[in-house]
Amino acid sequence: MRIAVLGYGRVARALARLIAQQRHVYPFRIVAAHTLRHGTAYDLYGLPEEPAFGPAAADAEEFLDRSQAEILVELTALNPDNGEPAASHIRAAFLRGMHVATANKGPIACCYADLAEEARRAGVEFRFESAVMDGAPVFNLARHCLPGTGVIGFAGALNSTTQVILDAMRRGLTLEDGIEEARRLGVTEADPWFDIDGWDSACKAAALANVLMDARVTPAAVNRRGIGRLTPEKIAEAERAGKRIVLVSRGRRTPQGVKLRVRAEVLDARDMLAQARGTSNVLVLHTDTMGELGVFSQNPGLDQTAYGVFADLVDIARSL
Repeated sequence: MRIAVLGYGRVARALARLIAQQRHVYPFRIVAAHTLRHGTAYDLYGLPEEPAFGPAAADAEEFLDRSQAEILVELTALNPDNGEPAASHIRAAFLRGMHVATANKGPIACCYADLAEEARRAGVEFRFESAVMDGAPVFNLARHCLPGTGVIGFAGALNSTTQVILDAMRRGLTLEDGIEEARRLGVTEADPWFDIDGWDSACKAAALANVLMDARVTPAAVNRRGIGRLTPEKIAEAERAGKRIVLVSRGRRTPQGVKLRVRAEVLDARDMLAQARGTSNVLVLHTDTMGELGVFSQNPGLDQTAYGVFADLVDIARSL
């Protein structure tokens, strides 16, 4: 299948390597790539992993028209306010009869229900496994492995930056020291306070609720409080009491609708959510038929995010 990639950064390059490695089994090829910084590249026979970029397409619509691709992989930067311009890129692909896979949590957190309905009307597939846990199977788990099961709530330690910062503060370092560690690891958003204030976790909570619980919310609906007020002293006090402070995203279905919140919670050190270290993530789904189910991702990186997108491509191909 022919693939066009919008946003050709580190995740896209990792995806290109993975596609090349798996080509003998899964015949995908990237035929077009577009980036605001480097320009645009096209080749119907398949681009190399490091394309020779030429002049940039005037806009996403021109890029999609010229690409002759069957699938759009949308990997542009996150906008937590309204999911743009990624949401518009996705809609433009649907209008052209193209399937879409994205790692961008913005459209899923801000307008998932509308996009899913537009995909249904266009007769195309829409996938987004890497939007929340760097490719660990969450949405595909629910889609393929839980027939007849409803998700009634969830709890997750989903933000790698705050995990790294809190680990540093447990060693007596300052919040600023923790930010520098996270930057060296390459896990922070461009503005680390987006993580620290809980916005990244709120986006992930909204995305999970929208897809798994049909919540139809945006990140602004999440009751949010980050880790900015914590000190090494407060964290040490909790540790001495056998507790661990973790930034937790929670969702639960109530008679009044789905309620979402993000908090730095004081958990028992044996709690499943307290087991995440470094850039690891933990998610627990509360279901009506299977009780609690957990997904754990041990120190994921770019390769895992790229694999989530690759798994979406395979899932799309199998659905046709």
